Amino acid sequence: MMIIRPLAATDADALLDLAHKAGVGFTSLPADPARILSKVEASLAAFESQVDLNYEQSYVFVMQDTTTGKIAGICGIESTIGLSSPWYSYRIGTLVHSSRELEVHNSFPTLYLSNDQTACAEVCTLFLDPEYRHSKNGSLLSKSRFLFLAQFPERFESKIIAEMRGVSDADGQSPFWDGLGGHFFDMPFADADRLTGLGKKEFIAELMPRHPLYINLLPEEARAVIGEVHHNTQPARKMLEDEGFRYQGYVDIFDGGPTLETQVQDIRAVRDSQHYTVSVEDQVATGDTPYLVSNTSLTNYRCTMVYINAPESGPLCINTELANALQLQTGDPLRAVPLFGPRP
Repeated sequence: MMIIRPLAATDADALLDLAHKAGVGFTSLPADPARILSKVEASLAAFESQVDLNYEQSYVFVMQDTTTGKIAGICGIESTIGLSSPWYSYRIGTLVHSSRELEVHNSFPTLYLSNDQTACAEVCTLFLDPEYRHSKNGSLLSKSRFLFLAQFPERFESKIIAEMRGVSDADGQSPFWDGLGGHFFDMPFADADRLTGLGKKEFIAELMPRHPLYINLLPEEARAVIGEVHHNTQPARKMLEDEGFRYQGYVDIFDGGPTLETQVQDIRAVRDSQHYTVSVEDQVATGDTPYLVSNTSLTNYRCTMVYINAPESGPLCINTELANALQLQTGDPLRAVPLFGPRP
């Protein structure tokens, strides 16, 4: 069984292993032991903290294979962003050049450096070990966060974003960076990405031009990847879009990857999730529909996927194995939602 649980102090080595597998471009999971330790400490503090959206809290979860004990994936939610240090993105806009005398009217797409997404929540740090990319594990890992959002909405800003990994090759070369950022920062994409992952973002404000940048002046290779995702990120993008996230013209300033956004209450799995009372039984028939199911605990949050037939009323019957995995007993509350929404 695959279980989603909060990050523990003993998970640091497993996270570092995942970070090496994620490679260059995965800013929120840098392969740096000190940064990994900082991420662990920040997450532990978030789960123990009081609700206060004046401070950034980082909630990190891992997927664990209960058969082997292996940590197979990681995902996270930021309560709010851009408070302790500025949050930068490019907003795609339009500039119009017009001359009545010459009868010329042209519009040009532009990139504006912005802090527009300050004080949004963020789903982030989604990575699944390639060995486990099957059996709907990716959907479980990503969407498990939505049941946590549904259970504890007061801990997060009402608007939420997802910054998607942009296009780069196996050697860590980014066409967008090579066509734009590299000219101002005078360093390889991998170095800029590493510094950002270490939390050293001051150089962005110091070196990035503040004026609108004409997209038409960029090389074709750079223009072609604006708003596009890394090939490994395409399933994650589709998954978020199926849940209600939308691209609204904001892209990452380093690799040009898109930022998706929505209101927390409009996420399908948040909106449609329901509470049930648990009834633990020795034998329970397997259902027809895959469901996300979780307990309602904060510090001992547990979530998994199971095939059940949810009742229209009354208790939800689960077997002893699932009850133990979710740390539930008869009479406890459980939150559940179909893993996938209805087909359009």
